Amino acid sequence: MTYKVRTPLFPLYHDVRSLMGAISGVEKKRVIQLNNAIKEQVGSPQRTVDWGDPDSWIVDRLTGDSAGLALRIWHFGDPPLNPRHMYGAYLFINNYGLLKPDLDGKYQITAKGQAFLAKRPELLRELDGAEGLLYILELLSVKEKAKTSELLTDWHIYLQQVSKNNTKSTAKDALRRRLLNLVERQLVERVGNYYHIVKQGRDWLSKSLPTLQDDPTREVITALNAYNEKQKEALHQALCQMTPLQFERLIAELLEVMGYQDVELTKPSGDLGVDVVANVQVGITTVREVVQVKRMTHTTLTRPFIDQLRGALPYHKAIRGTLITLGRFAKNCAEAALFPGASPITLIDGERLLELLIAHEVGIRKRSIEMLEVDFALVEESEENRAQLYELVD
Repeated sequence: MTYKVRTPLFPLYHDVRSLMGAISGVEKKRVIQLNNAIKEQVGSPQRTVDWGDPDSWIVDRLTGDSAGLALRIWHFGDPPLNPRHMYGAYLFINNYGLLKPDLDGKYQITAKGQAFLAKRPELLRELDGAEGLLYILELLSVKEKAKTSELLTDWHIYLQQVSKNNTKSTAKDALRRRLLNLVERQLVERVGNYYHIVKQGRDWLSKSLPTLQDDPTREVITALNAYNEKQKEALHQALCQMTPLQFERLIAELLEVMGYQDVELTKPSGDLGVDVVANVQVGITTVREVVQVKRMTHTTLTRPFIDQLRGALPYHKAIRGTLITLGRFAKNCAEAALFPGASPITLIDGERLLELLIAHEVGIRKRSIEMLEVDFALVEESEENRAQLYELVD
């Protein structure tokens, strides 16, 4: 089996270009010595290592040739590359032969390296395909936007097929680093915790599709994502059609599943706008919380709603509140909700509410789908053992 996605600590491409320029003409053994010298600088709780200022730590912790090479790397690029974080870029350079040592052992830029520096699309598409970046773009192309956690399951399945580095923790770090690479190249945009593919990214993907191998798993995942998006839309529509009382009961059920205790719906009148009251354990303290729900889909809630809920806290002997809506909140609400010296108010808009309902399986069910995949590593190992057996017989 040919493994792809083989560069851990996946770098930003501008860091790769910077390092290529800095170590071109430098002996390979010097670069290896620098990497080893940096690895030896391991801190401890009693003696932490500050890597933030290379001009300081290079002089304080490195000596001789390693210090000189580290300073060369640090002052070479724009933006500069902190030598502490050069290892991923160094692995990438060696994995794809962008630099190779000459007869004197000094790194020289190869034809492939020249193409990388020139940002030639055909090479970048080849690298993006090999390292799974095109697959990530595919995942994002079927979603309006997604958090890293929402991409991780599909990405982990993909890694198990094409990479030896496929543990759950490795997959998470590999995904995060590749998303940063795509953002840096303006193929993907990040807003808060969400990523979404932009037009330039869609164009790049469409031109790259012919270079991708047919993968039945990709088709299954794409279809599954499309189906899940439709189910989310259906759930949202169901929430919109609920009566106010049904909606309040749904929120009460969600709170109970989330670990709240003594959850109660308030009476229709005389509650000062509060719909649900409950207790929640915060550390070793039990906190009384009040919740107000607004089943309004096309309404933007403003600060007066927050002030009203905050004013109801003493009546219910609560110290914090939560305001839930199917709509959105005005921009100034976030600041008002956490105003210094005032009781905190948590804001949950329609999008966040859907996330909570899905995460806690309230109003929605999660079904497991079983997929069979051949363990090619085991098959190849069996073939190798059989070949060795024939050699012994001969």
